[in-house]
Amino acid sequence: MAREPIEDGEAFITEVCWHYFVNEMTQAEIARMLDVTRLRVNQAIQRAKALGLVKIQIDSPFVARIELQEKLKQGLGLVRAVVTPANKTDYDFHRPVGAALAAHLTERLRAANWRSFGVSWGLSLDSAIRKLQRQSHPDLEVVSILGGTAQGSTFNSFGIASGFADALGAHYSILTAPIYLSEGIDRELFLSQYALKEHFKKFDTLDAVLLTCSNVSAKSFLVSHGLPKELTPEALIEAGAIGDVLGQFLDKDGNSVSHEVDDRTIGMPLDLVRTIPEKIMAAAGPHKVDIIRAACRCGLVDTLVTDDVTAQLLLDGTEQSSTRAAQ
Repeated sequence: MAREPIEDGEAFITEVCWHYFVNEMTQAEIARMLDVTRLRVNQAIQRAKALGLVKIQIDSPFVARIELQEKLKQGLGLVRAVVTPANKTDYDFHRPVGAALAAHLTERLRAANWRSFGVSWGLSLDSAIRKLQRQSHPDLEVVSILGGTAQGSTFNSFGIASGFADALGAHYSILTAPIYLSEGIDRELFLSQYALKEHFKKFDTLDAVLLTCSNVSAKSFLVSHGLPKELTPEALIEAGAIGDVLGQFLDKDGNSVSHEVDDRTIGMPLDLVRTIPEKIMAAAGPHKVDIIRAACRCGLVDTLVTDDVTAQLLLDGTEQSSTRAAQ
């Protein structure tokens, strides 16, 4: 039998609204998931509207799972963690994290004096663009930091940089290059072209970067559609790769598994990423747990935006590692 409330607090109201407005669940689905009556769900939504909590985003500190956030910060050595509720019965890797990233980005643009920030590409960033409120930052520049592929135009290099710039009322700069050079092409000679040289100079002065990651499987768009023909997932896995950040494949400790691949990648070098003041990674899904942990471990992330499913898996792995180390 569904439990009845004494009085609903803001934390409960916010979670209901997140599932209703962001995860696009029905009131009946939310009631079943939270083990409450549908009436209680409806009343929570109406109360949120009356209190002014619901606009385009849910304006409440209870959106994030505070306890998970604090544990993630401690376990992974982060400056910030943003954890959003996922719809566990119809799990989506991208939509809730995209909405949480949009809210976090809006907050950081309000609080920090960013002049430029770099963007990778992927579905989580595309989802964030769709959730952003229209803003006006005419002095802000969005800089793409990774080359693109011939497919996936809406969430590829051009679509992501131009999409963020359009939503934020900013201007943008595109890295007009493939993600990987063909075999035999000299990277330094390729990057000596004036337009690319000028673009790469912008990496040195970025205030922040928005990163994604993925594992070495068919779930990764890069692995499925972006790898050079002579570079196979099997070879990467054999070399110890568990996933990539900015097209550069890492092992479980965050070390590169192939300098040959790195030398063919047209994007921001990971050593330079580590020097950027704010490094924000938006990523979720059980298949990304190992690469998220590796990216945090090697200094590529100081702010992680993820969902509660992934956060718990990250914490489970961290706790198990700590237990083994103590034995």
